[in-house]
Amino acid sequence: MQKIDAKSLLEKYKLGSLTPEEKNLLKVWYAKTAKDNALIIDEFELEKNLDEAWSNIAKATQPKKYNRFTIWARLSAAAIFVLVAGIWFYLYQAKSAVGKSVQTQQQIAVIKPGGNRATLTLANGNVITLDDANDGKLADQNGIVVTKTKDGQLIYSVSNRQNVKPTFNTISTPKGGQYQIHLPDGSKVWLNAASSLKYPTFFSGSQRKVNLTGEAYFEVSKANSANGKNMPFVVASQNQEVTVLGTHFNVNCYTDEDASKTTLLEGAVNVTSFKKDNIKTVSLKPGQQSEVNLYGLKVANVNAEEAIAWKNGVFLFKDADLKTVMRQISRWYDVDVAYEGKLPNNDFSGEISRNLNLNQVFEILSFYKVHFRVEGKQIIVSQ
Repeated sequence: MQKIDAKSLLEKYKLGSLTPEEKNLLKVWYAKTAKDNALIIDEFELEKNLDEAWSNIAKATQPKKYNRFTIWARLSAAAIFVLVAGIWFYLYQAKSAVGKSVQTQQQIAVIKPGGNRATLTLANGNVITLDDANDGKLADQNGIVVTKTKDGQLIYSVSNRQNVKPTFNTISTPKGGQYQIHLPDGSKVWLNAASSLKYPTFFSGSQRKVNLTGEAYFEVSKANSANGKNMPFVVASQNQEVTVLGTHFNVNCYTDEDASKTTLLEGAVNVTSFKKDNIKTVSLKPGQQSEVNLYGLKVANVNAEEAIAWKNGVFLFKDADLKTVMRQISRWYDVDVAYEGKLPNNDFSGEISRNLNLNQVFEILSFYKVHFRVEGKQIIVSQ
């Protein structure tokens, strides 16, 4: 097998003239590189990784020829997706992408990914824009101090709590925003885009109850009431309540989704559904997900890490339809989405960094024979 340089290999990919061995080279190389989500790869790194992969394939053609195919067989569907996506993105960076006008590319390119953006509404009605606020102390509510950290987190702490009833604050993220908050009991919450969380300035009574719209990941700390009993943590959302003591879980309850989903990563939770005047409660184990929809409540075993991919900075799709994909993109990039004509009946599987600009995301999705154009802040999707 004769060695070939990286540029020639990618050119042959573009022309569709790769040999079977060359295809395997690209597959192994990008599966290795994609682990770091490094879609933008400089020329030196590209050639270095290709050389290493080529060497591995060359070894695989020795007596144990099956090794080469074993390597590829072990690659997941997501790795295949990222492989193709990454090669295409490299070609796009080299200005070899076709089929789109320069004007459309420039329009989409200015749409950047979301970031730490949120507003905090205090009990007295004052609204603080957190992305504009200076780091440090933001408010003191009857001895409950609210602080913004340098890395964009909101922390509640007790300085000298006065003997008064708790009041309520609300943190809200816009489309294109996310935020992390430490609640008064020490629990941590990551709030996804277009979401809000209402909570008391301190917890009292027999339970710790918050109200959620949208999506959030919770790491709940254990807490005791004044009489020494455990205080359950309750997340109330549309048509359901999630009750826990101390655990890690994700709740997705966007109103434009078909169902509310609660996914457990650690500990135990109870999910109560209030659909159709039929109250039903189930207990989840780690790796399980409850789904509350028009038909009631059901539980399934899932890969729990997929549910919190957004928190870890990626879109992760597994057999998702086009509208499911576009709803996530719409929230994170703060764009509206409209559809034109018949949509492709494709299932999308793969992982895309949430740090990419929108044009880069669409270059990846275009492999599924989907076309995009921009009209103001609206994305028109067609086949």
